[in-house]
Amino acid sequence: MGAELRRDDMAEEAGVIRDAVAFRLVEHVLQSVRMEPFLVDPRDMEQYEKMLKTLDTSKRKSADDEALYVTYLKALSDAVSKIDIMYHHSLLNNIFSVRIWYLQRDTMVALLDLLTRLAAVADQYLRECLQVLVNNFTPPIVGERNEVPPWAVSRKKDIFSYLCESLKTISDTVPLAPRMLRDIIDRSMPKLFDNKAKMISFVECMLGLDTDRMGDLIGAILLAKVVDLLTELDVNITWEDILQEEHDKGIFEMELEDLDADDDGDGFGQAGTKVCFGGNACAEKLDGLMVVVCEHLKSLDRQCLYKEFVILKTIFRASLLRVHRSKFAQFIMFYTCSLDPKTLGEDFAVFLTDIVTEKKEDPISRMSAVSYVGSYLSRARFISADTVVTILKKLVDWCVDYCDHQSKREATPIPNHQLFYATCQAVMYVLCFRLRSIMDYPNLKSDLFHMPFGFLFRHRLEPLKVCLPSIVNEFLRQAKVAGLVAAFVDPAAEDAIESDLSRTFGGINRLDMFFPFDPYLLKESDRYIRPNFEFWSMVKTTYSDDTDDDDDELEDLDAPEMNVGSLDDHVEIDINSDDDDLEYSMNKMSITPHHSFLHQMAMDSDGGLSMPARIRPSTSPQSRWAMSGDSP
Repeated sequence: MGAELRRDDMAEEAGVIRDAVAFRLVEHVLQSVRMEPFLVDPRDMEQYEKMLKTLDTSKRKSADDEALYVTYLKALSDAVSKIDIMYHHSLLNNIFSVRIWYLQRDTMVALLDLLTRLAAVADQYLRECLQVLVNNFTPPIVGERNEVPPWAVSRKKDIFSYLCESLKTISDTVPLAPRMLRDIIDRSMPKLFDNKAKMISFVECMLGLDTDRMGDLIGAILLAKVVDLLTELDVNITWEDILQEEHDKGIFEMELEDLDADDDGDGFGQAGTKVCFGGNACAEKLDGLMVVVCEHLKSLDRQCLYKEFVILKTIFRASLLRVHRSKFAQFIMFYTCSLDPKTLGEDFAVFLTDIVTEKKEDPISRMSAVSYVGSYLSRARFISADTVVTILKKLVDWCVDYCDHQSKREATPIPNHQLFYATCQAVMYVLCFRLRSIMDYPNLKSDLFHMPFGFLFRHRLEPLKVCLPSIVNEFLRQAKVAGLVAAFVDPAAEDAIESDLSRTFGGINRLDMFFPFDPYLLKESDRYIRPNFEFWSMVKTTYSDDTDDDDDELEDLDAPEMNVGSLDDHVEIDINSDDDDLEYSMNKMSITPHHSFLHQMAMDSDGGLSMPARIRPSTSPQSRWAMSGDSP
């Protein structure tokens, strides 16, 4: 390797100096300018200024200039001890302002080597070196549409690999580096209104650090920052008017209602309808980030996946579980569990159940957890019937213990038993989805029939009269066919859902449930969720006819007509009925209200935290109940 460096006082007429000589020259020049300018040899100052000009990346370089640039970088790497921030400020500024995306591979490698060496200089340039590497997480964004140019896309994987390797090398060399890197990443994280390309590229590169030893050092912080960003985008997707016109319909009716095809033949029917988030910036950014995170999780081996799951579970418990308006971010947990159903899937179900049944947990977390476990067991196709029965038994046993506890006390108003009713409702909701599959296993059927439903549903707290009528009705319909209903409901009680109590409680202050794993609506990342998601149209009920041809894949894409004009007025209904559109159809099974007692509880809590929810409208006014009364 060689480069042309010219010195008038050197004997070589050709002026060609090999790298070893060039390295000594650079070291000499660096040392020579470490004094007041008027004391520096003019010839050394000239060479220093030539070096600064070569290191300036703001101008295009010829092939010879590029070779000279590489030589300078390598020489500086060997002479880092001679670099002084007081006398070489301009030199350091040129180094720390480089955008490596515009460099050729050899130049980029030489620069990264220089940065890793500079970072190791005690108490000098660590923060600056880390900052320039993190700054390069984002590729150039060009054009009116703020997109990554094709040439940068083709180099992205290669550059991200070099950046991550350099950061890992620095972290291995400098013990303080991981902690400082966490702080830099925290301050450099994309903001809500940054463009989609910047967000996706930054997170993609950042997650590349979440491996091996680097992951052990900062992995939890990285994932927490990513989940925070997902959640921030999620809660800023306004959804105030969805299902505005269907507030009086049962959740199962909403999901199964048939829509006639448009008379004009435009395919605006059940199979051809889709929700289009085009134009909603937050939804599009969230969609792209969900793809990045899912791909990251998918790439992990079993051991790393389990570590990631433990971290995500902690993050979920600390933040997502109590977020009031999250609609999609929680599906990161759903997808992670689907990658290892036996271990992670079952663990998450038990984790949620333990929160519900643990008296020491705060009321908001318990109410949220019962919503999650009910929705999760109903929608996760990868959860076995055996696991479902095991969790149902824990929930039913808790409800029975609660009834026993209340039997020893004077009767208290219905609002004091919110968690009890929510748990009963979750049990019924799960059985609406899973009863038929449980009945197919004699041992599980026996376990289910031995659960004390009779005592539970005939108790003076009367959950059948309080829980949401649409769920009670569907549950009783299936349980009656299965032979389960006869054990606890006499004929005179089958109209419980139409009782005066049910109308009062279900009208002004009805028991609304949040179902966090409602059908997933983000188009690009839908492919990670859909294969493991149970749509209501897929469910074999106890009263369904096995001879019906319900196995057609397209029949699984339930998408009744919706009012989606609330998504910042940017959501559109796309009525094209081609095959691609069918994969983006929507299934509407949700009863979550806009204002519920859970929302009020969250707003009244000291911490100001709030419940996770799919924001759905309701005619129910905001409840003013307070969580009171003891529970087991």
